[in-house]
Amino acid sequence: MKNSANQRREILFEGFSEAEILALPIEQIDQLVLTGQPLVFHAGSATVLGEFRLEAERLTIELAQIDGGGEGVLVSLASLARQYARLHHINTVEWIVHAVNCAKPNLKLRRVLMARGFVVRELPGIGTAYHLLDPTL
Repeated sequence: MKNSANQRREILFEGFSEAEILALPIEQIDQLVLTGQPLVFHAGSATVLGEFRLEAERLTIELAQIDGGGEGVLVSLASLARQYARLHHINTVEWIVHAVNCAKPNLKLRRVLMARGFVVRELPGIGTAYHLLDPTL
């Protein structure tokens, strides 16, 4: 089977595909993911430290650290978040990415974030971070 540059290998999140995660009962997602507490998980070859919370009609994804990866983890996470939000009638996905003042900045990540419309902002109670409000509906 040919591997085209346009084909993207599916990223698994803790061994689950996007479709498998979207099929989980909402109660399970609430208990395991949307806790508003720091969570370490594997996405593809990356280890991610993040926090996921649901506030009114907004899914907030706050990413503190991404180690490894490079195969499109952020793009896959964005796809999963958008699909989840649409499925559950959530109006907006808010992204907060703490990659502004890293000791070893990831220039590729910065380019990806800026290309996707993220802006560097001072956020109350959070500090300086890349920020994006992504309407889903």
